Amino acid sequence: MDISFTREHDELRETVRRFLEKESGEAAVRKVMETEDGYDARTWERMASELSILGLIVPESYGGAGLGAVEMAIVFEEMGRVLYCGPFLATAALAASIVREAATDAEKSRLLGEIASGKLITTLAIAEESGEWSAEAVAMRASRHGANWRLDGVKDYVLDGNAADVTLVAAKADGHLALFRVDGAASGLERVSLPTLDLTRKLSRLTFRGTPATRISDKDIRDALSRALDFGVAMVAAEQVGGAQRCLEMSVSHAKTRLQFGRPIGSFQAIKHRCADMLVDVEFARSAAYYAAFALDGGDDAEAREAVQIAKSFCSEAFYKAAAENIQIHGGMGFTWEHPAHLYFKRARTGLVMFGTPGEYRQKLAASLGL
Repeated sequence: MDISFTREHDELRETVRRFLEKESGEAAVRKVMETEDGYDARTWERMASELSILGLIVPESYGGAGLGAVEMAIVFEEMGRVLYCGPFLATAALAASIVREAATDAEKSRLLGEIASGKLITTLAIAEESGEWSAEAVAMRASRHGANWRLDGVKDYVLDGNAADVTLVAAKADGHLALFRVDGAASGLERVSLPTLDLTRKLSRLTFRGTPATRISDKDIRDALSRALDFGVAMVAAEQVGGAQRCLEMSVSHAKTRLQFGRPIGSFQAIKHRCADMLVDVEFARSAAYYAAFALDGGDDAEAREAVQIAKSFCSEAFYKAAAENIQIHGGMGFTWEHPAHLYFKRARTGLVMFGTPGEYRQKLAASLGL
């Protein structure tokens, strides 16, 4: 597999980085993370109108760019550098992916163009009481009432569930795993924000009590849901690479300027070793994340799944270690609210378990390899 970036890829990275550095700096992140919905509407609109990245994986026939995982991974890596706050993962990655994979043509026409234009914030509700993100763990059942459907049950850890205009719900119906569309203002739907360690990423618990829903898939979505989840996991891995890289940069910069005993702390062997170890972890993580993205675009589902499992198990730990070391290298100031180090650490800690733990993904990888 040829894992190399084109000039167009480099231009995409530069454009997204310039935009995010201006619109999602530390001050903007701190302001937005304190809001209930967790995103800035103006920035969201500009991401659609100026960058056209909300519809990056939406087919051109539905108003999107028709690109793939590689281009989306570039965007997520840049978002990870600045801890972008907003429903991009929920809408542009998870929701767009499952609609593209599993929805009927009519629903693709209805949803994908609205996602690409930034007019529709969407999320995907999978996890339930077990907290497991998988097609096998879905227990919620949909009941038919004449020509209509009703949902009863609870979906947990729903990304940006409170801000979503539409929630896509995985539930069992007629012996199949199906996908349902639920309006944010639907009767019988209760949305409660969950307290989270990472204030930059919003999670919700959605309770359905006879909530009206529209079935938007015409066949079992088990395989499609697994592919959509693999896509989401790979994007988070790319985001973690961006976050880890930024932690490394902050650490090296501080080590060059912080003086102790009349010399920069970066001249001390212990600090050198910490920074060197961080660099090795970041580069290994970057290789794993890029491989996963290129494998997803390669068309071999088995190879892509293994690549995603490798990326998840390595990138989440690499970011966590880099974020922790960043705090240690900054010393006392690294523990303060005023310094951004804790924001990266909290994102890294929650990302460590999002979609499953690294250990769980290593077990999946071992099983797929027959070990």
